[in-house]
Amino acid sequence: MARALAAAVAFFLATLLLASTLATAAPTSGIPAVFAFGDSTLDPGNNNGLATLVRADHAPYGCGFPGAAATGRFSDGKLITDYIVESLGVKDVLPAYRDSGLTVAEASTGVSFASGGSGLDDLTAQTAMVSTFGSQIGDFQDLLGKIGMPQAAEIASRSLYVISAGTNDVTMNYFILPVRAGSFPTIDQYSDYLIGRLQGYIQSLYNLGARNFMVSGLPPVGCLPVTRSLNLASGGGCVANQNAAAERYNAALQQMLTKLEAASPGATLAYVDVYTPLMDMVTQPQKYGFTETSQGCCGNGLLAMGALCTSALPQCRSPAQFMFFDSVHPTQATYKALADHIVQSHITQS
Repeated sequence: MARALAAAVAFFLATLLLASTLATAAPTSGIPAVFAFGDSTLDPGNNNGLATLVRADHAPYGCGFPGAAATGRFSDGKLITDYIVESLGVKDVLPAYRDSGLTVAEASTGVSFASGGSGLDDLTAQTAMVSTFGSQIGDFQDLLGKIGMPQAAEIASRSLYVISAGTNDVTMNYFILPVRAGSFPTIDQYSDYLIGRLQGYIQSLYNLGARNFMVSGLPPVGCLPVTRSLNLASGGGCVANQNAAAERYNAALQQMLTKLEAASPGATLAYVDVYTPLMDMVTQPQKYGFTETSQGCCGNGLLAMGALCTSALPQCRSPAQFMFFDSVHPTQATYKALADHIVQSHITQS
């Protein structure tokens, strides 16, 4: 009896402590937490424990991160969501949900579920042996269960949800390895399929209480270093037809978000245009202090990302002067410029 009473008291005190932590950690922005879903652009280390080549928990990744730590972020430093949570006053950086040292209280103020190599098409994640988008939502649901009611409902309804996915699907499944071309004869048909799946994922998050979304469109995929290196016949420049496909995808995505918002009471679904600012960096690099936009800091212009980007390869001396850190992923400087644009366009006006 005494043991049962002691256990009950301990549970009560732990619950009280968690509630107190959640209450006192409220940021000045009014947004209590940021939750991220998608691919490597938002993954701060969720792949570190997975048996996949799509990992960044090794040098030279993280060379510009505090302590020069290779946290698993696919960049030399911080990601765009790190800058967003800092601007909101939520926390300094957005941690990975699968960080072994993460507490429920820390996760309740924001965490990323994103997995490098993932996409909207399950085949993309399965091929890369990483977490599917659906499993990321499952992890979020598990977190809400750990937080418990009524705090979970309060956090879910007031938090910001950042989504960035689709690039791996389009580039890996259609342009580089056209494994989906048989099922979808045109890239626009595949894009419609991807956007339909994204709509379903957003609806699933909405059903879990999410209301405030920022959804990124595709970047100019034809300007990624890996794309340029695989299309040297075009002179090493951006691949125009791939960029045009990304623009059509983004237009269809915006239409979907507008319709879904109208059909979802209380929801705000903001489309985040990353295509335009990234193209501006490509065409006017001097505005951003860049001297190189066609290849990554890591490597020699060929395929170098994840396990293929190592300290044994040539490295640039100043990542801040490069738009890309490896053959796919932006540098911290690029993410900072994008984050400033997003905060100014979406968050300060909300």
